[in-house]
Amino acid sequence: MAGEGTAQLEDEWSFVRKLAGRLRQENAILIFATLVAAFALIEGIPTGIVFWIWAIALVVALIRPPLVERVVVSSQAAPAPVDPEALLRTVFTGLSALDMPVLIIDREASVLMQNAAAEKAFGGFPIGAHISSKLRSPGLLDMVRETMTTNTPNQIEHSERLPSERVYIVRIAPIDLQRAEVEAGTFFLLSFRDISELRHIDRMRSDFVANASHELRTPLASLRGFIETIQGPAKSDPKAQQRFLGIMFDQTTRMSRLVDDLLSLSRLESKSHIAPDQKVDLVPLLGHVRDSLLPLAGDLDVTINLHVPAGKAEVMGDRDELVQVFENLIENACKYGQEGKSVEVSLLNEPDQAVSVVISDKGPGIPAEHVPRLTERFYRVNVEDSRSKKGTGLGLAIVKHILTRHRARLIVKSEVGKGTDFTVRF
Repeated sequence: MAGEGTAQLEDEWSFVRKLAGRLRQENAILIFATLVAAFALIEGIPTGIVFWIWAIALVVALIRPPLVERVVVSSQAAPAPVDPEALLRTVFTGLSALDMPVLIIDREASVLMQNAAAEKAFGGFPIGAHISSKLRSPGLLDMVRETMTTNTPNQIEHSERLPSERVYIVRIAPIDLQRAEVEAGTFFLLSFRDISELRHIDRMRSDFVANASHELRTPLASLRGFIETIQGPAKSDPKAQQRFLGIMFDQTTRMSRLVDDLLSLSRLESKSHIAPDQKVDLVPLLGHVRDSLLPLAGDLDVTINLHVPAGKAEVMGDRDELVQVFENLIENACKYGQEGKSVEVSLLNEPDQAVSVVISDKGPGIPAEHVPRLTERFYRVNVEDSRSKKGTGLGLAIVKHILTRHRARLIVKSEVGKGTDFTVRF
């Protein structure tokens, strides 16, 4: 019983404290009521009326919402004015670090913001300028106008020719700032996804299939023709048969080389991500390659001069693949630089420098426009000259793939009339 009485007393005191707190919050109303009551007593108004003034003031003070609630409601009722550009800057902060070109434009197609990638790709748009100041593609501009009319996202494939050929998927979409103060469709995001490399790979794949088919079709057609001749008009001519069989042997050898090179490329591509983990000494390896090519050089009346330092020159590599690299490069130098009568092979192994092998010829050289494409499959500077020298068009492509696996580089320097240098730098 004593406990119940104590609890009841505490509840009553808690109520009194809350009531006192509310009255303190509303002291302005009570002070005003006190002044009115005092004025009424001075003027001789009956005490009963004064009592009712105080009672009404007390009721008003108790039934009004607490002061804190009134402050919260009043702060929510009048939101601060919104700056649309400030909102855009907040949105754009997360986009500015992208490596994809991004623009924010308004309903007039004027550029409001651009990231660093857009400045690099297009040279930078003057802020406030129309996008047509840099992008003049009719299809792209029509897409922008359509999106601004319908307020729906859209995209198109767009090509840039200068300063270099690039292909983009351009997408435009309205920005929803989710603020009642900013009308939907006021601002638009224009993004450019670069697919140039994908298009280049697709083109190379198509070219590869077409070239491989052509390279195989030619000797097959030749073989079929000679077989039909031997079975028909030359059926009883041993000399003609002997000559035709020699040609047929050359054609089958050519196809065999082509198939071997295609298989080599396929094998190299499948393990291009695996770096070799064995040490190979390039000094004896280059000596072996030079010795194996001496008969070919003698037939072409070309001298192979080898310059190697004393001691070892070790690199991480696969010996058989490196032999294939240097055989290919030195053989090409002998065949295509035959006019210069000599090929210089130099191994450079300086302290604190990358190990390099330079193969130089004094032949006719390679025009500058062909140099960047030398390692493409089936690419030839001179088709007839390459075929007459029994080339498959895949040699330098194989070299590039092997060196990529070895984390090495192939550097080509050539000057028409003065010769060509092929440098392998590990």
